[in-house]
Amino acid sequence: MRAAPKPPSAEQPELDTIVEAILYLYTESRRITKDVAARHGVTGPQLAVVKMLEPVGKLSLSELSWKIRARNSTVTGIIDRMEREGLVERRRSEDDRRVIHITLTKKGQRLAGEIPVEPVQIFRQILSELSPRDAGELSRILTRLARRVRELVQEKGEVE
Repeated sequence: MRAAPKPPSAEQPELDTIVEAILYLYTESRRITKDVAARHGVTGPQLAVVKMLEPVGKLSLSELSWKIRARNSTVTGIIDRMEREGLVERRRSEDDRRVIHITLTKKGQRLAGEIPVEPVQIFRQILSELSPRDAGELSRILTRLARRVRELVQEKGEVE
């Protein structure tokens, strides 16, 4: 078991700045998603699914769950509603009949085409402005932080 986290100290005043930046990026991403989704009559998670499916055509439920960082049961509910609204359809895999692929319908494809910008694209654009060295370093650090957050959440028993 790991030691309890150390409180921020005067030796690391930049920690508050980093936390504020992370919270700002998260909050702004959610605000943009919510605003864009509302203008198109869908929810934020539905918008995320539409934009995830748009470039790839199909994803399995587990792939989709991993990409939007949600549990399979949560994604199943989202997909159920989207299917009722005619935005997606489920198709059984020809290779493995246990796998169900989610694909956009024509209506879902039209919706995806009407939504030119979403948070992932904005983040990709600003990240592309980083030097390859900075992008690599940021990727390494964020991956390490994400791994540690997962560990802490699992230790507290807050994950399936």
